[in-house]
Amino acid sequence: MLGGDVQWKSLADFPEVREVKEDGATFAENARKKATGYAQATGLWTLADDSGLVVDALGGEPGVNSARFSGERSKGADRKLLDRRNMDKVLSLLKGVPADKRTARFVCCLCLASPQEVLLETQGTLEGLIIDKPAGTGGFGYDPIFYVPQIGKTVAQLGEEEKNAISHRGNALRKLRPLLDELLSAQQDQRS
Repeated sequence: MLGGDVQWKSLADFPEVREVKEDGATFAENARKKATGYAQATGLWTLADDSGLVVDALGGEPGVNSARFSGERSKGADRKLLDRRNMDKVLSLLKGVPADKRTARFVCCLCLASPQEVLLETQGTLEGLIIDKPAGTGGFGYDPIFYVPQIGKTVAQLGEEEKNAISHRGNALRKLRPLLDELLSAQQDQRS
């Protein structure tokens, strides 16, 4: 989605780099912490994200704890099992809450950092409602209980292309792309 004349690497290319602890109070803090930490560890520009589900009736939970809302995932444990436990916890906490009060959003914060500084930050969201029971088999995490009224489906009922067109991560990336192109162009101009 980002295109550009860039060679992309992942953390798998740097097995010696230690994992950055995500203990920020916001998605933006965690994205910034990961981007700057990994940029310093690798010496390369680094793009990192943090994302999750924010449910208004739960005071913003699960928020930054979305992946571990029902507890930490033990090494080697099935992600689908944890996803199911996380969904079950949200549904349990929302029991008795009327449909119109189940507003929620997926949030994704992106941060691009050099080893010296934060270069770019963007945020994307997807607004929706939490339904009573899972629907759909696609996606992961909270997708089966996150209903998008404009489309009339849960995120788990969308195809990959359809999901990318509206997702919080897709929206954050679409905001980042022109900024990245501009930054890369400025870098190129400095070298010329």
